[in-house]
Amino acid sequence: MQLPFPGIAHLKDHILTAIILVAAIALMMGRHQGGLDNLRKASVTVFSYLEEPLSSIRIYRQALKTNTYLRKQNVLLLDELSRLRAADQENKRLRQLLEFGRESNLSLYPVQVVAKELKETSNFFTIDAGTNQGIEKGMPVVSSEGLAGKVVLTNKNYSQVMPFLNSLFRVSAKLQQSNAYGIVSTNPQTIDELQLDYIPQTVAVDTGETVITSGYSNQFPPDIPIGKVIRAEPQKGKDTQNIFLKPLVNLYQMDAGFVIKFTPDTSIQDLREQYKEVLE
Repeated sequence: MQLPFPGIAHLKDHILTAIILVAAIALMMGRHQGGLDNLRKASVTVFSYLEEPLSSIRIYRQALKTNTYLRKQNVLLLDELSRLRAADQENKRLRQLLEFGRESNLSLYPVQVVAKELKETSNFFTIDAGTNQGIEKGMPVVSSEGLAGKVVLTNKNYSQVMPFLNSLFRVSAKLQQSNAYGIVSTNPQTIDELQLDYIPQTVAVDTGETVITSGYSNQFPPDIPIGKVIRAEPQKGKDTQNIFLKPLVNLYQMDAGFVIKFTPDTSIQDLREQYKEVLE
């Protein structure tokens, strides 16, 4: 079915109607030019009042975007600063270890701490060297500050270390100035202190005096720093005093050190065994 196509007569009518409407609108605009001007002025006034709050909204949104960007940059900068500080501290520790290794006359093997448990009295840490590297049970472990512990277990590539904060740790030690001999162990009252026992009350002890390994036990070489005296207390009913020490090595921060390849003198051990047999 074909739709009827409008004829020329109908098109003329539509065109004439459109021309008449345009002319009418033009006449209306011409007659009411004053009203249009007033409307234009009113519109300008309204938009002038709205411009400031609208501008403030735009500025606020831009400030929010800028603030978000700056917060993100601040987090990144803080992270970078933290990394730089950690790297600086690591460099200082490594320099101290290198200097200690150069100056020491002991046979030192450098190690890294790969695991650590320092929450209870039976704490320990693990180092990345074992029997393949010549590490044996009983060898001392030190940092550039002093004694950290001793090796108690080994396998091919790793060793477990008993630190001085372990309740079973004992080391023969002496006061550096007076040369008075005693035994260093963990203070049972607090995990952050050591104590030196069996020092006579007649021995004058100064706060800040350094306690070092004595070498008498044949388990540790002599003159390794252990800690500094923080106080001394006489024992009731005894002729000895308890001397409390602050350890020189911070085990919580220690991440590297040395194993001293020190083995006990077998001739001394043989004499001790013979002595025990004589007493029996």
